[in-house]
Amino acid sequence: MFDPFTGEAIVDGTVRTHYAAVQLGLEPPRFCAQCGRRMIVQIAPDGWWARCSRHGTVDSVMSEQR
Repeated sequence: MFDPFTGEAIVDGTVRTHYAAVQLGLEPPRFCAQCGRRMIVQIAPDGWWARCSRHGTVDSVMSEQR
């Protein structure tokens, strides 16, 4: 497991505190939570989507932020 905002490996379930935009749900994930690879991110006025080359696409509809 990897932190989707920093790309760091999550060890023993500990996640460091994120900055305010992430906590408010305004920042899309930049890294794949499964493999830690950098994702292609597209931000639109009504939401965002992010695509990992190995694990597919996630978007703001899936995380109920749209």
